[in-house]
Amino acid sequence: MFSQGDPADGVLYITQGAVRLSVISRTGKEAVVGLLEPGHFFGEGCLAGQPRRMATARTALPSSLLFVEKGEMARQLHARAAFADRFLEHMLARNIRIEEDLVDQLFNSSEKRLARTLLLVARYGEPEPPDRVLPKLSQELLAEMVGTTRSRINFFMNKFRKLGFIEYNGGLKVNSSLLSVVLHD
Repeated sequence: MFSQGDPADGVLYITQGAVRLSVISRTGKEAVVGLLEPGHFFGEGCLAGQPRRMATARTALPSSLLFVEKGEMARQLHARAAFADRFLEHMLARNIRIEEDLVDQLFNSSEKRLARTLLLVARYGEPEPPDRVLPKLSQELLAEMVGTTRSRINFFMNKFRKLGFIEYNGGLKVNSSLLSVVLHD
């Protein structure tokens, strides 16, 4: 959809599929900062005066997106109170998630970060029954999301499988018992 450094000219909304947000450092190191699903907005920094995109957005699955130009988005937010409330709710939830991710990165081991990432992608704890069978996620992508190496991800995935926390049967199934890794000190 856009690359880091592109002009920030509108907001996108995912109607179907998934979008991967990543950033690249000056040294070329890439970090995945989000996997977004239908119902999520992204690119909203333009509404706060951000002139350039801070991340790169790529589809992770075949996707349908709605692009709303910056000026039109601002008009809709002012004209439609229910829409503005939904958008604000989304932004606050995203901010909370980013704060949780930062705390996770600062204080938890890569094993706990992987367990938390798998539970989040499986939507564990959401009101609807979680999608425990995950879309295809490579160990390389998980390593970028967790902030570690692919070999560490491989080690922990094998450990989680042996302990019955996850299953590989044509897809990755996350069992609720994986929560014990996150909660254990």
